[in-house]
Amino acid sequence: MKFLLYLIVTFFLLLNAFSTAQTLIRDSCKKAAAKNPKFKNDICVKSLETNPQSKAAKDLAGLVVASTKNAASKATSLKGTVNKILKGKKMNKISEMPLRDCLQLYTDAIDSLNQALASMKSRDYNTVVTVLSAAMDAPSTCETGFKERKTPQKSPVTKDNDTLYQMILIPLSFTNMLK
Repeated sequence: MKFLLYLIVTFFLLLNAFSTAQTLIRDSCKKAAAKNPKFKNDICVKSLETNPQSKAAKDLAGLVVASTKNAASKATSLKGTVNKILKGKKMNKISEMPLRDCLQLYTDAIDSLNQALASMKSRDYNTVVTVLSAAMDAPSTCETGFKERKTPQKSPVTKDNDTLYQMILIPLSFTNMLK
């Protein structure tokens, strides 16, 4: 009987924790969207609600860590996508140089995102904002590399760059709310 009571209490505590995390995510995304017209609330909510670490966050700082890890994962994935394009047989030689530039930009962004995670541990929010801002330049600079060629090219990763931009904007906006 005690065991059954224990299970019931545990179930309700877990249900309450999940509900609290979901409220934290939705409220935080909504506040960030209200402060920045470029911020997409739907992407924020979707990316965080599907992330187990975000669901375990107890406060906004926890969401910054979880969303920064999401952004680093997206940047790493995008770097892999560009590597595959460069190794592919259908690779357009004219696009090779901007794609190689994008690879370096993503590497730098991943480093910045990891530095943001380290700075979150010491609650150095000014550094977190600085390095997240630097990381956020990667997607747009990558796109610019295609547009500013003698013969402008269409980037094969525009949609991914747009998503990466939003994924970095999430922890940047949240960190600004912590300051």
